[in-house]
Amino acid sequence: MKHEELPFVRNQRIGCYEEYQSLVSEEHWNALKGTLSSEDDLKEGVNIYVMEESGSIIGSIVLFPANTEAYEWLEEGADYPEIRMLAVDSASRKKGIGKSLVLHCIETAKKEGHSHIGLHTADFMKNAMALYTNMGFERIPSQDFEPVNDGVIVKAFKKPLK
Repeated sequence: MKHEELPFVRNQRIGCYEEYQSLVSEEHWNALKGTLSSEDDLKEGVNIYVMEESGSIIGSIVLFPANTEAYEWLEEGADYPEIRMLAVDSASRKKGIGKSLVLHCIETAKKEGHSHIGLHTADFMKNAMALYTNMGFERIPSQDFEPVNDGVIVKAFKKPLK
């Protein structure tokens, strides 16, 4: 991804997640929107990957390195890379783009010699939950968190890399 594409990618992320706005509290939506547009994706070692079609970005994903504070609500990072902010343009869904972006992160983590890769998601993101479960990610309840005390639990998942 080119640095000048970053504002577009961040705006696209927010647009992709807007479908969840009515499913969570206003406080939760504001926190999520803030995360999607924050500069966390510029931290050292963080990589943003995009999928393009006909010269246009149709999806993106962020891979945080191991031991990085990927979430402002958690005091320390996991000892494995963390996938964040998977976003696929609504017109491009159901074509395997999200899965391809996740697979790219998995392959990157393997090449870097990691034994696991992780992520967090919530029940209201039903398609994401199904994707990650079908790809072999396993729940790690001890790493769940509730970012804004509204009853929405952001669930932790981890996948062994063989």
